Amino acid sequence: MLKNKFVTVGAVQNAVSTNQENNLKKTAKLVEQAAKKGSQIICLQELYKTRYFPQYPKLEKKQFSETIPGESTKVFAEIAKKYKVVIIVPIFERDAEGKYHNSAVVIDANGKLLSTYRKIHIPQDPLFYEKNYFEEGDTGYKIYKTKYGTFAVLICYDQWFPEAARAVKLAGADIVFYPTAIGTISGEKQSEGDWHDAWETIMRAHSIANSLYVVAVNRVGIEEKLNFWGQSFICDAFGKVIKRASKNKDEIIMSKIDLAKNKIITDEWGFMRNRRTDTYGSLGVK
Repeated sequence: MLKNKFVTVGAVQNAVSTNQENNLKKTAKLVEQAAKKGSQIICLQELYKTRYFPQYPKLEKKQFSETIPGESTKVFAEIAKKYKVVIIVPIFERDAEGKYHNSAVVIDANGKLLSTYRKIHIPQDPLFYEKNYFEEGDTGYKIYKTKYGTFAVLICYDQWFPEAARAVKLAGADIVFYPTAIGTISGEKQSEGDWHDAWETIMRAHSIANSLYVVAVNRVGIEEKLNFWGQSFICDAFGKVIKRASKNKDEIIMSKIDLAKNKIITDEWGFMRNRRTDTYGSLGVK
């Protein structure tokens, strides 16, 4: 019999104003609330501190960026240490060479900064002009082994790529956190179909194919032409949504999950055991 391995995960979704200082303070309060309620690993939304500036083709970058360590890491490291929680903080990073990255800082339960993950897949579409702002990630996929569990962080557009989810599964992740900033474009018909449904379906599919938990975090509110749909969710290792946030409210969702169930799904369905790696050479996957 497998022993239960419980951890309580939390996601913080909220609307973002043009005042970065206020965004930091508001989010910090929500994180503290999540910690007090029992969350042990807490994830924020993509670019939590700023409006979604990549909807404009060209803005001055420095006004939205910060360093690591910096203001955000100082505030959240203090919270992590005080409440003994792990916090995932996605920011617009300006590195020592003056390059810019869409990054996630992971802060351990002792307040120490773990290695930074930089978003690997960068989109370039109308109102999502991310290649104008972000370097392609150079960190590789990261696995974070903490006292509460082993997890990976993949950022927004990374979610559409099954290779990324499989890579972190093979590296040992039991949970994938997806901080995102995604919504619909005002006045534009969704000719392909329901964007929100596709967004949720692809991540639930990753959880099934890789027998791991997924925590997706999205923002809410209207920012110029973008209407962010919220609905952050937590799903189990067979794609069942066990918690879902609202469409338009600042909200904390959290769930106590049993990581031992990952192995049960893996063993019963044989998704890892029956892989044919000898046929995957053209994909560059071993």
